[in-house]
Amino acid sequence: MTSKQRVLTAIGHQEPDRVPVDYWAAPEVTERLLRHFGLADKEALLRRLDVDLRTIPGPSYAGQELKTYQDGSIEDLWGVRRKRMFVERGAFRWSYKHVVDPPLAEMKTAEEVNRYQGWPSPDAWNYATLKADCERFEGYAVVNAGDRLDRTAQLKPMMYLRGMEQAYMDLALDPKMVEAVVGHIREYFLEYNRRVFEAAQGKIDIFMMGDDFGTQSGPMMDIAMWRKYFRRGFREYVALAHQYGIRVMHHTCGSVVALIPDFIEAGLDILQSLQPKAAGMDLKKLKREYGRDLVFQGGIDIQEVLPNGTPETVREHVRSRMDAGKSGGGYIVCTAHNIQPDTPTENILALFEAYKEFGAY
Repeated sequence: MTSKQRVLTAIGHQEPDRVPVDYWAAPEVTERLLRHFGLADKEALLRRLDVDLRTIPGPSYAGQELKTYQDGSIEDLWGVRRKRMFVERGAFRWSYKHVVDPPLAEMKTAEEVNRYQGWPSPDAWNYATLKADCERFEGYAVVNAGDRLDRTAQLKPMMYLRGMEQAYMDLALDPKMVEAVVGHIREYFLEYNRRVFEAAQGKIDIFMMGDDFGTQSGPMMDIAMWRKYFRRGFREYVALAHQYGIRVMHHTCGSVVALIPDFIEAGLDILQSLQPKAAGMDLKKLKREYGRDLVFQGGIDIQEVLPNGTPETVREHVRSRMDAGKSGGGYIVCTAHNIQPDTPTENILALFEAYKEFGAY
């Protein structure tokens, strides 16, 4: 059974030869594993770890040169200024991109938003190589995810553009502002993805979008508010991919149990992350209640078990996840987010060894 067959069998709620495996890790972790194994590149690492999915970044940027500031920050294609920031924990050091200047933060009306000159155009991308990019991974399940800072979404781009606090003030107090901002975001991603799907010519197996709708304790907003502002775009993103025969995966951190019925109603195929430390995100319970309608991907704890556990606790954690998720197919094993750089190498190795040990049907 090829990796692609394995993934598609699991997505079809049937049991393949083993549970499909995906790989999510911070770049610093990937570099460390390459050094550990003496490998040349990430593809060699994925093969060494028996990973079944391959993610393509999408089309290449072909728009005007992005503005760079003296402090090293860069203005992205939305006009959002980002600066690379560093985090240290003991001997580990890694980075993330911090939003310095939300360009719509000071706007007071929907009319100002509509006049904003920085709305991106799908014309800013070169789609010509997409089919070939997919064909490089023949035999694997191809996932189109885009860049993690420009992934198909609604709420996250709104927060980047307005600033997080102002975005939530808008949700509570200014429906016209929300509808204007989200409307522009939605229109852009629908046309952008239409062009991606056309250019790929049937070679994409899974379309991944990502919007963090959950916190550690529950949804980021009232369910009625989510339905008012974000359900339409969620449905339309899913429907567009389905028109091209592509399955849809949605990544969200946090506790989103209350939103799962809406995800199913919208036609979502795969729910990704399953953050086990978040309230209600117990894989066994989710599989029992929603496993007939959804495929689950993730569930391996990166908050406590991987960084602070031992190889044996990692092994037992994987065993419990497999026991909870693999029966009847419908489960792809993966960490609940990127493996962080403060995770000991021996725990990462134990993770993938346990996948092999407990993943077989």
